[in-house]
Amino acid sequence: MADKATSRDVETTLTTTEVVNRFIDAFRKKDPAAIPDLVADDCVMEAIQPAPNGERVEGYDANVRFWRALVADPLGSFEVEDVEVCGDRAINRWRYRFGEGDASSVRGVTLIKVRGSKIVEALAYAKTTGQTDLGQNRG
Repeated sequence: MADKATSRDVETTLTTTEVVNRFIDAFRKKDPAAIPDLVADDCVMEAIQPAPNGERVEGYDANVRFWRALVADPLGSFEVEDVEVCGDRAINRWRYRFGEGDASSVRGVTLIKVRGSKIVEALAYAKTTGQTDLGQNRG
């Protein structure tokens, strides 16, 4: 019985790793077309803003729209600092740049949950003060 459970855990971790890597690649390659295949119908995402709780985005269409805008923002770029995956969960530590130098950036972490090769939850937290335009409101 333990071997079966261990095998399932390894398979789940591999699936989660693949989905998270594809998600990160969409940001690195500025490829908004990659986003729709990664989002579950019932996905819930919490953005880092506005304080104190961040915007809660629910459902497939709303999440695809939010992430596609963020990916396509010509002024923004993500730098991945670290990714840890365990089972259906991942921790993605990152820096988002929206201009030159560290003063025009924010560091944060996104806690991701994957089910059935899709992101079902992404809760983002960041080291930021005030409101920062991260590209989601640009056109």
